[in-house]
Amino acid sequence: MAAEMEGSSSGGCLEKLTSYVRTRKGTILAAEIILGFIILICYAMSIYGGYTAVAICETVIATVFFVVFMLELDKQFRVVHWIWSDLIRAVIGAALYLITSLICVFRGHGDGALITGGVFGLVAGVLYAYDAYTIYLVLKSSRENTAAPTDTFTTDPYIFSSSLCAV
Repeated sequence: MAAEMEGSSSGGCLEKLTSYVRTRKGTILAAEIILGFIILICYAMSIYGGYTAVAICETVIATVFFVVFMLELDKQFRVVHWIWSDLIRAVIGAALYLITSLICVFRGHGDGALITGGVFGLVAGVLYAYDAYTIYLVLKSSRENTAAPTDTFTTDPYIFSSSLCAV
């Protein structure tokens, strides 16, 4: 019986993984993780090994967001605004990858691993920018779909609206 439960839970996790990777957001995050590993390997093989920090940090953070969204933990932990956090992650990742990759491509003459890592980093920067753009579209559409409250009554005793103060 325990073996059946263990098999079903791993099957459920594998099913969640495959179904999430088939979504647009899952594909983007999976590509960011894979590109991060490729860039990390290229930078580690380079003569100048000081550029690995961006690849390590962005890969770890993208993996955390991948797991959170795959397991739908964003619906359970409401303390963090996950969409805005993901937007900030994608914008910072795009900026860091583009800056460090341009430095690596221009500086790396004679170091093929550094240039290769820089080229993959430019691709990752564009992918992170596309991710930020898709997140922005989600935020924009959710803002347009939520109407502003028209009721002036409030239950907070410290906030007085005009309808409560009128005599």
